[in-house]
Amino acid sequence: MLYEQQQQVRFDLRRKKGKADQRKRGTAVVEEDEKLEVVDLSGLSMESLPNPTPNLALICKLDISNNNLQTIPESMVARLLNVVVLDVHSNQLKVLPNSIGCLVKLKVLNVAGNYLRFLPRTIENCRSLEELNANFNQLVRLPDTIGFELLNLKKLSVSSNKLVLLPHSTSHLTSLRILDARLNCLRSLPEDMENLIKLEVLNVSQNFQCLETLPYSIGLLLSLVELDVSYNKIMALPDSLGCLQKLQKLCVEGNPLTSPPVEIVEQGLHAVKQYLSEKMNAGHRSPAKKKSWISKLVRYGTFNGSRVSRMNQEESEGFMAPDHQRISGFASPRYMGRFSPRRLFSPRRSNAS
Repeated sequence: MLYEQQQQVRFDLRRKKGKADQRKRGTAVVEEDEKLEVVDLSGLSMESLPNPTPNLALICKLDISNNNLQTIPESMVARLLNVVVLDVHSNQLKVLPNSIGCLVKLKVLNVAGNYLRFLPRTIENCRSLEELNANFNQLVRLPDTIGFELLNLKKLSVSSNKLVLLPHSTSHLTSLRILDARLNCLRSLPEDMENLIKLEVLNVSQNFQCLETLPYSIGLLLSLVELDVSYNKIMALPDSLGCLQKLQKLCVEGNPLTSPPVEIVEQGLHAVKQYLSEKMNAGHRSPAKKKSWISKLVRYGTFNGSRVSRMNQEESEGFMAPDHQRISGFASPRYMGRFSPRRLFSPRRSNAS
């Protein structure tokens, strides 16, 4: 009983201190938000949360990190209607309450350093969320439709987990600026990453020799500044990387790279981009999937194909032109003979059938 009373006292003191510090800093708040509180219960070695006397709806930031919490009451979270920052990192949580989906104003959620295997699907209802830190857990997957709902998410950190893949919907996080998925077991990345138009930092390093290829769509990440794919099992970087004009940092060490060769990699980023760009411009034969990306690179303005060799121009022109031009090519004199009535209904063709 005495312990609970002490915890309650510290709860009230830290709540009041947070309010005093906010006023001391001269933080400007609108009149209707003057009663919102910052509650700090971090580092108290708590195994359970005390029964709070204040109205939970008045809390805008709740820090209960660095404790020994194994659960967080569903009813408590459901009442945090105005919370903007929720920090529960470094506890012993195995699950998050489903009521977290009630936090429609939540912008920052830190659940790092726990034992979470899954995130509740209701987290998709936190549509104001801008930063999600789930590092150092035991996540095996993320909610399938997370990218369709969290459209305001700017930073997603899921490093040091057991993720085998990122859901396809991840490629629809159009506001995302930082994606940190290192130290997992990723075998692949979503194919259509070109939708991540604001992504600046992508780190998929140290995926335990599981990641062997990168999607060609990486060449359409027009805002990408840093790319870390080190210590994987990648043998060839996609040629489209040569189109990343804003790229300033590229980490590829620890991979069995053959393209570009080691001597090119040792010369630095500029040499790597030039090598990949020239390889693309050479118009080498490539899988149909890769060819289809060339037309997208042209439309996005990252690749103009001006140096494609004449001997391969006939082969590549259908993939570099806009979609409607590909179809019109069949109406050219070169192809008209194939569809003429004389050819289709000739005696030779009827006998053969």
